[in-house]
Amino acid sequence: MHLDIVTPDKPIYSGDIKLIQLPGSEGSFEILKKHAALISTLEEGKIKVITTKGEELFFDIRSGVVEVLNDKVIVLAGTI
Repeated sequence: MHLDIVTPDKPIYSGDIKLIQLPGSEGSFEILKKHAALISTLEEGKIKVITTKGEELFFDIRSGVVEVLNDKVIVLAGTI
């Protein structure tokens, strides 16, 4: 699954991942490979990413929107 995290100023991350955990407006949720199509708003919190190499990465966001479609995840975020 491919992930792109971008802010209005610059791209933050782009790469292949196993899992992403997001601070959704209605609570935290995870996205794995073959996830159903989804669009959701995000609240202030941490994004957790596990890469295909097993690395854990964390990104702080203020707010945002996530779109999932065909194993591609795009996060439009306001960083802290």
